[in-house]
Amino acid sequence: LYGFTALAVVAVGLVLWFKVGKGADFYTKNWIFHTKVGLFILVALLSIYPTMFYLKQRKKLKEDTFVEVPNSIFLLVRLQLVILLIIPLLAVLMANGVGFFG
Repeated sequence: LYGFTALAVVAVGLVLWFKVGKGADFYTKNWIFHTKVGLFILVALLSIYPTMFYLKQRKKLKEDTFVEVPNSIFLLVRLQLVILLIIPLLAVLMANGVGFFG
């Protein structure tokens, strides 16, 4: 479900970038937009390891067996949450015209 949601966000973002809004030129020449896209990709990459861990532990989780979650999983999830808080803040800056160098 998480992956499908991410793909939906990408699809809607591409439609907004090229068809709706301020035009592709505004987004292409805005460094904040590029930062947002980079952070989105970083969140996607950071989610691979925790996702694989939970997929491997799926059988134990269904059996209600205790699963020891490594500290690295907690660290990666917290890092993703911090990045996900930054992305909307960058969107507000971009909507106010900050970062456009064209």
